[in-house]
Amino acid sequence: MTSIAVHLAEGFEEIEAISIIDVLRRARLDVTTVSVTGKKEVKGSHNIPVVADKLFEEVNYDDIEMIVLPGGMPGARHLNEHEGLKKQIKAFAAGDKPLGAICAAPMVLGELGLLEGKKAVCYPGFEKHLKGATVLTEPTLQCENIIMGRGAGVAIKFALKIVEFLEDKKVAEKLAESMLVE
Repeated sequence: MTSIAVHLAEGFEEIEAISIIDVLRRARLDVTTVSVTGKKEVKGSHNIPVVADKLFEEVNYDDIEMIVLPGGMPGARHLNEHEGLKKQIKAFAAGDKPLGAICAAPMVLGELGLLEGKKAVCYPGFEKHLKGATVLTEPTLQCENIIMGRGAGVAIKFALKIVEFLEDKKVAEKLAESMLVE
């Protein structure tokens, strides 16, 4: 079973994180929420507390097949400041393992140089962080092993794009139909 780590930092966008977790679990994918704060309770950008499954230090990334980064501010900035997470993201990129980032969070990938020569999307205003990328305005985008979304309004479609990538298009379409996603 595919194991996905969804990372939470103080100030994450709640719609993005919870929608992604929900959709991936509906697809019967193994999702672990990971706090990068040193404590399991993490508050989102709208002050909604969420209890993560594990602390970053407790995760064995050899058992993880995909890293996902919800956006939101200052959550994305905090993800970008976490050296251990950035080390794991670089290792995943080097191994062509899948990465997902939505809203402001593609800035983490861009700042690491992982979007160089690739197509990318992000929340408007964060384009400067997508170093060397061709920035598009599609709601969601897959470029090789990286899946990105523009913001909270496309969180469910972003998660369905992950399902399509990890499972297949029919699984994603069936799930979208059951959730009345048009």
